[in-house]
Amino acid sequence: MRGMEPTDDPCLKGEKDPKSGYQIHVPRRNVGPSSTQLYMVRTMLESLIADRGGPSSKKTLRKEMDGMALTSLDGFHKQSFFYTHLLNFSETLQKCCDLSQLWFREFYLELTMGQRIQFPIEMSMPWILTDHILETKEPSMMEYVLYPLDLYNDSAHYALTKFRKQFLYDEVEAEVNLCFDQFVYKLSDQIFTYYKAQAASIMLDKRFRAECAQHGIQIPYPPANRYETLLKQRHVQILGRSVDLNRLITQRISTAMQKSLDVAIGRFESGDLTGIVELECLTEVNRLTHKLLSEHVSLMDFEAMFREANHNVSAPYGRITLHVFWELNYDFLPNYCYNNSTNRFVRAVFPLSQEVNRERAPPNTPQDVYGTKVLNNAYGHIYNLYTGFVGSPHFRAISHLLGYQGIAVVMEELLKIIKSLIQGSIRQYVKTLMDSMPKICKLPRFDYGSPAVLEYYYAQLQDIINYPELKTEVFQSFREVGNAVLFCLLCEQSLSQEEVRDLLHAAPFQNIIPRQYVKEGEKPEAKMKKLEQKYQALQVTSVIEKLGTPQQAAIAREGDLLTKERLCCGLSMFEIILTRIKTFLEDQIWHGPPPANGVMNIDECTEFHRLWSAMQIVYCMPVGENEFTVEQCFGDSLNWAGCLMTILLGQQRRFEALDFAYHILKINKADLKDDVIKGVNLRRMCDRIRKFQILNTQIFATVNKYMKSGDADSLPVEHVRCFQPPIHQSLASSC
Repeated sequence: MRGMEPTDDPCLKGEKDPKSGYQIHVPRRNVGPSSTQLYMVRTMLESLIADRGGPSSKKTLRKEMDGMALTSLDGFHKQSFFYTHLLNFSETLQKCCDLSQLWFREFYLELTMGQRIQFPIEMSMPWILTDHILETKEPSMMEYVLYPLDLYNDSAHYALTKFRKQFLYDEVEAEVNLCFDQFVYKLSDQIFTYYKAQAASIMLDKRFRAECAQHGIQIPYPPANRYETLLKQRHVQILGRSVDLNRLITQRISTAMQKSLDVAIGRFESGDLTGIVELECLTEVNRLTHKLLSEHVSLMDFEAMFREANHNVSAPYGRITLHVFWELNYDFLPNYCYNNSTNRFVRAVFPLSQEVNRERAPPNTPQDVYGTKVLNNAYGHIYNLYTGFVGSPHFRAISHLLGYQGIAVVMEELLKIIKSLIQGSIRQYVKTLMDSMPKICKLPRFDYGSPAVLEYYYAQLQDIINYPELKTEVFQSFREVGNAVLFCLLCEQSLSQEEVRDLLHAAPFQNIIPRQYVKEGEKPEAKMKKLEQKYQALQVTSVIEKLGTPQQAAIAREGDLLTKERLCCGLSMFEIILTRIKTFLEDQIWHGPPPANGVMNIDECTEFHRLWSAMQIVYCMPVGENEFTVEQCFGDSLNWAGCLMTILLGQQRRFEALDFAYHILKINKADLKDDVIKGVNLRRMCDRIRKFQILNTQIFATVNKYMKSGDADSLPVEHVRCFQPPIHQSLASSC
């Protein structure tokens, strides 16, 4: 029994069996009947209960049997019909689950009378079912999208075991290869689109969404779907192969993510500098998409993918940096006007340079941008507001995307442009205009009145006013220098804001606790001590010194010191730029010959500030109705360039004291006359002079702040130079 001798058998002990006999107890086991037994039982039952001759037949035994027994026998006979299938349950289950006939369709091929040798994939039932789930994106069915593909397993098994035809199996295998590739492509595309739309919906401005809803425009969130289950499938069995679905989807999603970043940079390269704000948003949307997908698939680091798309893996600067400089050189510097009141650059109404030809935007689908057409339209309306100007949002985006290295490269190239302009075209124009200036141009007395003074300057500066290239090429060169300098200034301001924000975020981890409000009677030392104890666990340096290696502790201390001293050192990038520009102005033409009196030139027109005063007279003159003002054509960049060069040459005080336009304004404030001199309205001109005087004062204050930031210790000390007082002729002869 069970392959072992019974332990209580007397024979094993050398004894005889008892007279009653030795009883072997065999445990009851449930064993199904054999097919022969089942057939015999069913045949005998059928002969007993079958009604062959009808109710009037005398050969039936039904009449002689009890009704209850007859009912039981009849029920057993009907149920025993299924026993044959239950005894071969594996085979029965295989037949019940075999859906291979949903694929075989040779009968329909015969109906085509040879016009088709095979059906396309769109007419394959497994692919029809799979594609239906993918197209409808039904969340409740998405988890079962792999079930229809199991029909190919049944078809292949049937072709090999039943039909025994190799060509049928080869046909199934070829269709599986095609369908599965198409399935992975569509599924990966859907998953990437879903998470891209989810990331874009999260980052979409909530107020914008609410205002759209008030106007009846709905921007829905993407409906939830069950892609997580599919992303967990690493062993999909198909045609005897085990397929890692997660790995295949990861490969395609990585490609889609790389293409999405490439499209974002390509869109920026096809537009002007204002597109930098949208590029930053697209980068952040892709970053969030990468974060959401990384919870389910193993993607490469986002920064590495971004550097690859930016072509910045081995090169010192990438596509973004190159395009920023390209736009600065060919479009921003020559075509934009700066407004000192709004701190914005706007495109000039009358461009003086040729139209810029840019590359076409790369072809893309909605999923490559923000995920869906609705989100693309929403973000398009938002960032269309940033295309009319270049301001603080654009400089903030530049500081984020270019970083210190990219900004350093751009500013170095801008310095080369400034140098070529100052030592090239501007120097040549200044030399020509200085020859046209009068040798002596005095400041007339107040007694003459403002109309006479204006007429005097108009006559003295006639050659400058009528110089044909003054309001075109000369002002254009100064505008380009001013735009370049302002770009550097605004970039540094944006970087300073980012650094301050970084310092504030790092403060809790560096034991930098702001001073707390203390009520009367409370001790500030005790309150600060409690806060220090509360945030002690956040101090990175002390934690690493306790738990890390000496090398890690040294790195932490160096990083902590660098973060604390970043802004305390008073380093200024713009100050270095001003110092570099100052070296471009060492030519004698900017200073003129030494003064005859040994002190300074007063009436002589040999220095740059006198030429700039003459140019200021020109652009302060009011224009006619259909003419463009200097502000519309060149903006405040023109003043920035002139005032900057005046400061760097050390001629600011002389300019403010001896300027022609300022002198007219002073006299007009005294006599308040409103005449028309040579077609120039005196009152309107004085209003413009006052406006530019305020602007010049602001520029001088801003530049002087940076120029004097490096020698703060010497600020209270004024350097006074003593000159020999003039000696009267009578005394000189006696001496």
